[in-house]
Amino acid sequence: MIDRTNQIAGAAGAAPARSRKSAGIGRRTAIAALLFAAPAFIMYAAFVLVPLAMSVFYSLQRWDGIGKMRFVGLNNYLIVLTDADLLQVIGNAFLLAAWFTLIPVVLGLAVAAAIREHLGGPFGTATRTILFLPQVIPLVAAGIAWSWMFANTGLVNQALRGIGLEALARGWLGDFTFALPAVGIIGAWVLLGLCTMLLVTGITKIDPSLYEAARLDGAGPWDEFIYITLPGLRQELGVCVTVTVIAALASFDIVYIATGGGPGIQTTVPGLEIYRLAFAHRQVGLASALAIFLMVLVLVCVLPIQWLTRVRR
Repeated sequence: MIDRTNQIAGAAGAAPARSRKSAGIGRRTAIAALLFAAPAFIMYAAFVLVPLAMSVFYSLQRWDGIGKMRFVGLNNYLIVLTDADLLQVIGNAFLLAAWFTLIPVVLGLAVAAAIREHLGGPFGTATRTILFLPQVIPLVAAGIAWSWMFANTGLVNQALRGIGLEALARGWLGDFTFALPAVGIIGAWVLLGLCTMLLVTGITKIDPSLYEAARLDGAGPWDEFIYITLPGLRQELGVCVTVTVIAALASFDIVYIATGGGPGIQTTVPGLEIYRLAFAHRQVGLASALAIFLMVLVLVCVLPIQWLTRVRR
């Protein structure tokens, strides 16, 4: 009986010792994890968090970038939300997002569904390579090339004249009505390859037996696409829409090279307007407020897309 009591007491004393040992190991693991994460966090803070905080600070000031700052509170944000030109610039970004998103996603879906059965063959490989080429071309080069094609004597107008539609020929990038759609086509061409690759990769993850079972039940290609392909590509579609929307709202390169924001401000987007306000008009505070507003706008657009396309288990 005495031995049994000693064993119980010894076990009771060993439990706190094991607990202290486990706590010590846990602390060392946490410290090691923090040390490994520290370099990445320092870089993130230096290049993201600190500039973001500085932009918020500048957005509350009236400053020309050189002289003395003057605190104006939320006045710069009020200007962003009430100035007609800035509101048109923001609207241009949303119109551009429609072009950047609808064309690449719809065409990418069509191409991915069409080559689904030939993904491993030479036809599928050649198709993916051709479609992905615009993605590896610098945006500046793409903007210059398409500027030549949309010119009065460019390939687009030559093709229209060649098929008897000379009345439709125009300087597309200088037209107040068609300049923004023309820029949208350039962006859609650039993003088409990326969307197609994402969707093709997603199709390879869909179980082929689902298509075989659907055929045995008498389903046609359209039924397979609606009831198998589309639901199976939910996550990939979310990624495509997210990437294209961000590319449109944050666009700068293509617009700057192709049109410079013209004619007038018909193709001016927030990224280009931020550059102009800060470096041409010396309105750093207003430029910072527009930049912060653009960041919030991107989050407001992207987060619901991520939530809607999330696969719920």
